[in-house]
Amino acid sequence: MVEHLYGIPEHADTLKLKNTDGSDPYRLYNLDVFQYELHNPMALYGSVPVLISHCTERTMGIFWLNAAETWVDISSNTAGKDSSEDAQTDVRWISESGIIDVFIMLGPKPTDVFTQYASLTGTQSFPPLSALAYHQCRWNYNDQEDVKAVDQGFDEHDIPYDFIWLDIEHTDGKRYFTWDSSKFPQPKDMLQGLMDKRRKLVAIVDPHIKVDSGYKIHNEIRSKNFYVKNKDGGDYEGWCWPGNSGYPDFTNPEMRAWWSSMFAYDQYEGSMENQYIWNDMNEPSVFNGPEVTMHKDALHGVWEHRDVHNLYGLYVQKATADGLIQRSGGVERPFVLTRAFFAGSQRYGAVWTGDNAAEWGHLKISIPMCLSLGLVGISFCGADVGGFFKHPSAELLVRWYQAGAYQPFFRAHAHLDTPRREPWLFGPEITALIREAVRQRYALLPNWYQLFYNAHRTGQPVMRPLWVEYPEDVTTFSIEDEYLLGKDLLVHPVTDEGSMGVTAYLPGKGEVWYDVHTFQKHDGSQSLFIPVTMSSIPVFQRGGSIICRKERIRRSSSCMENDPYTLYVALSLQGFADGELYIDDFHTFNFEKEKQFIHRHLSFSANTLSSRNLAPDSHFSTGSWIEKIVIIGGSRPSSVTLRNADGIESAVEFDFDSVTTVLTLRKPGVNAGADWTVLLR
Repeated sequence: MVEHLYGIPEHADTLKLKNTDGSDPYRLYNLDVFQYELHNPMALYGSVPVLISHCTERTMGIFWLNAAETWVDISSNTAGKDSSEDAQTDVRWISESGIIDVFIMLGPKPTDVFTQYASLTGTQSFPPLSALAYHQCRWNYNDQEDVKAVDQGFDEHDIPYDFIWLDIEHTDGKRYFTWDSSKFPQPKDMLQGLMDKRRKLVAIVDPHIKVDSGYKIHNEIRSKNFYVKNKDGGDYEGWCWPGNSGYPDFTNPEMRAWWSSMFAYDQYEGSMENQYIWNDMNEPSVFNGPEVTMHKDALHGVWEHRDVHNLYGLYVQKATADGLIQRSGGVERPFVLTRAFFAGSQRYGAVWTGDNAAEWGHLKISIPMCLSLGLVGISFCGADVGGFFKHPSAELLVRWYQAGAYQPFFRAHAHLDTPRREPWLFGPEITALIREAVRQRYALLPNWYQLFYNAHRTGQPVMRPLWVEYPEDVTTFSIEDEYLLGKDLLVHPVTDEGSMGVTAYLPGKGEVWYDVHTFQKHDGSQSLFIPVTMSSIPVFQRGGSIICRKERIRRSSSCMENDPYTLYVALSLQGFADGELYIDDFHTFNFEKEKQFIHRHLSFSANTLSSRNLAPDSHFSTGSWIEKIVIIGGSRPSSVTLRNADGIESAVEFDFDSVTTVLTLRKPGVNAGADWTVLLR
C-alpha cells in the first residue's frame, strides 16, 4: 500500500501530493500565471509528468511522456480501513492528445528511481561555479550607470556577488538581442568593467519577436519561414511585451540552429563572453491568447500546438544553451535560466519558481516547490529572494536571504513597481545579516560544486527530502520545512514571522548531527527545538561526513578559485567520517573532454585522515591547498603528523577545545590535489 506520492511539478503546493477526490486534479499545462495562489493544483510555468510513490518497502516512479495538457487525478480508499491490505491509491492520467507512452521506474530505492529516470531524460547540466554563487536582479536596472552603482554598492558593503541581471528594459523597444542606445550606449564597456572585477551579467532574451520590418531578427525569421503558423497557414501573431509579436517555432531543428547562431559575438552586438542568458515568457506567453498562452490550433509544421505545448520552453532553453556553447567554440559551459520547462529541461540549465510574492507563505512554499523539482531531475532550482511582487519587510527579506543561501539557485529579484531593495537599503543591521547569509553561501561553494558534479554524473538530486536518505523512517515522509543538501547537510530555514524557534527533526537512529555554527552534538531520530535570533540559520552536519569549505570570502567566486580549503570532519559515534573533494577549472567542458579534474575521496578512521585519488586517469593541477582541518566530535591527541605522498612526515600544529570537542589542525599546507595522510596519536 502506497499512501505517499510526490512529483508532477510545477505546483505551489505541498511536497506530498494530495488526494484530489472532490477537488480539481493536478494540472500540467505551462502557463504565465500572474500572482499565483498557494496550495492550489492549478498549472504553473513548467510541467514534468513524473510521479514518485514511496513507502517503507519500496520507491517507484511513473513517467507519462506526453507534452499536451495533462491532468493527474489522485484518489485513495484508505479512509476508515483498519488494515492497509485492501487499501490502495489510484492515479489517473488524462492527456488531451497524443499516444500513451509510459515508463515505469521500479526502484526499489529512491536512488534507483533517480538513476532510472536520468537514463531516460539525462542528468542535470554541470553549471560553471559562478552560477552557483549569488545573483542580483530586478526589473529593471535602469542604465549603465545604475549597473555600475549597484556593482560598487556590493564592494562598498563588502557583500560578494557574481552576476548582475538585466530585464526587458535594457533592449531597444523590447527587441531582443539589442540594447537601448540611450540607456546602454556602450554595453561592452559595462561588461568589461564587470569582467575586470571577475563578475558577469545575465541579459534577458525572450521568445516573442516584435513584428517590425526594421528589426533584423524578425526579418530573418520571417524570410526563413520559421514562425509558428496559425490554423490558416499564416504567421501566428499575438500580443506580448513588444506589442504585436511572432513566435519562432522552436520545435523545428533548423529554427533552433539559426537561433543558436544569433548568440555569436558578431551577431549579438555588444555581447561578450561574461554575458549569459535568461529565457522568460517561454510557456509561451501570449497576452491576448486563451489563458495567456498560444491557441491550441496553431501549427508547428504538421503538429498542432496542443500536442507539443509543454515542450516549447524546453526547446527555447536548449537552443539558447547550444548558442552559448557554440559562441565559445564548444569550450565554455553555458548558464541559461528558464521559466517554462518539461522533462529533460535539466540538461540545459536552471529554473526558478516564477513570479512569487513578498509574503511569508511564498517563502515557506519555495522549499517544497524546489524539492519537487529535484525529485524529477531538475536540481538547479530557486525562488526569487525577497519575493517578486510587493515589498518585503526587513525581517522577511533577511529570512529569505538565509533560506536562499541554502537553495541551489540563489537570486534576488523584484518587480518593476517595487521599491529598490539592494541589501544595503534597510540599515546597517539588516545589511550585516544579509552579508552573513551570502558569505555562508560562498564559504560552502566547494560543497555545492561537488554536489552538482555528482548530480551531473549520477542524476541524484542536490536538494533532497529527508525520506530520500531515510526511506524507512515514516516521520520523514511528510516533512517539507527542512531538507538535505546531498546526504550530509540538513537545513531548516526560519520561515515564520517573529519566530523565536524552530523544531527540526534530526533523522537516523544511532546517528549524530552537529550544529555547523556551534558544533553542538545532537542524537539522530529526534525532534529538536532550536531557539533562533535574527541571525540564525539552523544547519546541521551529519556525523560521519567530511565537507569542504573555502573561508576566505572575496568579491566573487572567480576571485576564490585558487584559495585554500578548510575541511570539516564530523565524526560518527564510531569515530568514522568520509567525503569528497572535486576541483576543475570551474567553467569549461575540459573536465569531460580532456579529463582535466581532481576528484578525491577523504576518509577518517582509526585516528587517521587520508586523501585518495578517485580518478587516476584524470589530469589536472590546482594552486589550492589545505589550510585547516576541523575535526568535530573527537578527542585530544598527543601529537598530529602529516605524511605526504613521498612518505615524508612533519608535525602539524593543533588546538583542542574540550567543551565543543573540536580539534583544529592548522596549516597542514598540503596541495588539495595530492595524496596525504594525517595521523592523530
